[in-house]
Amino acid sequence: MDDTPYILHHGGADGVTGSCHRLQIAPDRALLVDCGIFQGQDADHLDNLAQHEVHFPVQDVLALVVTHVHIDHVGRLPYLLAAGYRGPILCSVPSRRLLPLVIEDALRVGFTRDRALIERFLDEVERRLVAIDYREWHTLVDDERHRVRIRLKRAGHILGSAYVEVDSLDREHDRAQRTVFSGDLGAPGAPLLPAPKPPWRADVLVLESTYGDRRHEDRRHRRDRLEAAIDRALANDGTVIIPAFSIGRTQELLYELEGLIHRAKSPRWRELEIIVDSPLAARFTEVYRDLKPWWDAEAHRRLRSGRHPLSFDNLTTVDDHEAHERVVDYLARTGRPAVVIAASGMAAGGRVVNYLRRMLPDARHAVIFTGYQAAGTPGRDIQRYGPRGGWVMLDGERIPIHARVETLGGYSAHADQQDLLNFIRRMRHPPREVRLVHGEPEVQAAFKARLEAWAAERGHAMRVTLASRTS
Repeated sequence: MDDTPYILHHGGADGVTGSCHRLQIAPDRALLVDCGIFQGQDADHLDNLAQHEVHFPVQDVLALVVTHVHIDHVGRLPYLLAAGYRGPILCSVPSRRLLPLVIEDALRVGFTRDRALIERFLDEVERRLVAIDYREWHTLVDDERHRVRIRLKRAGHILGSAYVEVDSLDREHDRAQRTVFSGDLGAPGAPLLPAPKPPWRADVLVLESTYGDRRHEDRRHRRDRLEAAIDRALANDGTVIIPAFSIGRTQELLYELEGLIHRAKSPRWRELEIIVDSPLAARFTEVYRDLKPWWDAEAHRRLRSGRHPLSFDNLTTVDDHEAHERVVDYLARTGRPAVVIAASGMAAGGRVVNYLRRMLPDARHAVIFTGYQAAGTPGRDIQRYGPRGGWVMLDGERIPIHARVETLGGYSAHADQQDLLNFIRRMRHPPREVRLVHGEPEVQAAFKARLEAWAAERGHAMRVTLASRTS
């Protein structure tokens, strides 16, 4: 008798990024959940594309399921296809719209700028994409050996994000298991998105633990802190730079900023320019507007009142590189008050680096981090050393940090410790095994202890393990 099903991790196990998890249903049948790139210290060599090559077997993979379209969950898709994967790519309906934009950008940055090659690859991806409605079971195989089906439910992380329920029935051995892969779970109260609701049951749960050792601020408090941080920069005649990922964080920030401007009494706020300097973020924002049916009830109330939270008068987008350079130079020289949202979210590349190089040495300006900064990234260094008046290496240049550096942890798109615990404790039938992924070692250790304490208090037999990478 074999020991399937079992789980292997090809990324997202010994660190936060590179999510890629395999459910081995039989020796010749497997399911892959996500296939993302490594970032920060999770990456062996930041400039070496070879680290993302797929060396694990793909011929037995029935399907790839995409929980959401952040690059650390889908960025290895080109490598997966290059390794010979020819199966379907399953995702939610909103992710079906967003995924080609992410892959196009990943190809252009990491592979080639040859438009014909990019189009050919995108055509291949399009042929394999299968959109699944939330809460609907989708059968992958149903024969004399197995029945395997999956269901996606809202994860509240970014638009289109999902956690995955996998029902596997081994008819030969009369064995059934429900395995749940959390993907990235969002925090309740996030702008635009309904909060995730846990599944009814799970036998085995693969659970993210990015913020498993801490609690976030509530939304009102973090919004007040965002307003106060911008107020301080306005008083200094400075620019606020917010490194943000093009999808998810950018749109949530626009939603919050529109609300602050709408309620503002100060003329400086009423006239404050909000600049999105990222062509990709601008394209994602357009798609977000098209995907209004998946917004939450609060956002729909705002729409019905005649407001446009992702398209308002103070909002300016910067497209071409020449315009970008002009904006950087103008803001650095004049100190005109503005809020600039630019990628990348961890300051590891992209247009935000040009703003930081010019503005970090100037005390008039401010940098606000609203998302997770992985160890080994410039964002983490700025976050850590900026408040001490330290320095950071950007594009090989040592940049002194005199600008104000602030972190608003409440804007994380990830669930915090209590949210993660609630995901388990609110199940009617909690899992017998929880495997923790997507977390730094000390964070996972703290969360493991918290989960074990809860299980002991409840008298529930639950084994909590820390995942380790297979290949």
